[in-house]
Amino acid sequence: MLSMEALLETIKKNEEISKKFQAIETKILSILDFSGLFEILLDEIRKKFQVPYVWLTLINDGDDSGLLNFIGASGALESNLNLVSQDTFFSLIPRGTRPLLVNSKLKPYYRLLPSIKKFLIQSMAIAPITFDGHIVGSLNQADLSSERFSPGIDTSLLEQLALKVSLCLANVTAHEKLKFLAYHDPLTGILNRRVLASILKREFQRARRYHSPLALVFLDIDHFKKINDRHGHDAGDRVLIHLARGIETMVRNSDAFARFAGDEFVVILPETTSGKAKSLMQRIRNHFLENPLDVSGTPVRISISFGV
Repeated sequence: MLSMEALLETIKKNEEISKKFQAIETKILSILDFSGLFEILLDEIRKKFQVPYVWLTLINDGDDSGLLNFIGASGALESNLNLVSQDTFFSLIPRGTRPLLVNSKLKPYYRLLPSIKKFLIQSMAIAPITFDGHIVGSLNQADLSSERFSPGIDTSLLEQLALKVSLCLANVTAHEKLKFLAYHDPLTGILNRRVLASILKREFQRARRYHSPLALVFLDIDHFKKINDRHGHDAGDRVLIHLARGIETMVRNSDAFARFAGDEFVVILPETTSGKAKSLMQRIRNHFLENPLDVSGTPVRISISFGV
């Protein structure tokens, strides 16, 4: 039996821990970008609880429209993130939201660690996090002491924090989607007409200031209406996406590629003469003629017309 003093001391410690968790939760709930969320979350856990190692493990399920796509696009995390397959994750973590504490036979759990990190850890706390109702990874902590995360310790506050992180992921993702759609075409994912004008103005001013060449290309798909009429509008959307992704891989990072309207696109090519722009567009035109898109077993050859 605990003495009254020991019991009071335990209650006091639990209250202090609870206040620290609440402070972290309050801080992260107002954040609306991935970089800020993860940077503050991981840093606050390290500082407030003196945990030497804190990182995230996310399941790489190959879905290019999900959470991982937005996190990757934001440039967040860097060395504080590890990606694992779904099979690997659930071979280590039970399917549930209860945190897992381990302080023995840790070697299998090393697969959850970021690849560039080599921790001399003796115990780990792994708290699953969810997104859209599915477990997408875990918030992890590790310590050099085997007693720090010993199985049997109460994990209710850690589970509560993981729940708040899951809510934050939903909030931040919704915000990032809105921000993305403000500058990108929702179908193809490339830049939209709204942002095109500001990029063109910037590049024109730069070209004039430094007396450097600048090329502007307008292009559209030949007989696009026939594609829609013959194969359906879903096929037409696939053609637009196929064209956009193909051209994205063939232009430079310094170029700007945007959807202007319907099947019309614009490419802004800094430091490029009209001759070089025409050569590039001819290569792009030949590429699509030589690589038709398969639509339900039917090859659809995409022909484009362009002006520089």
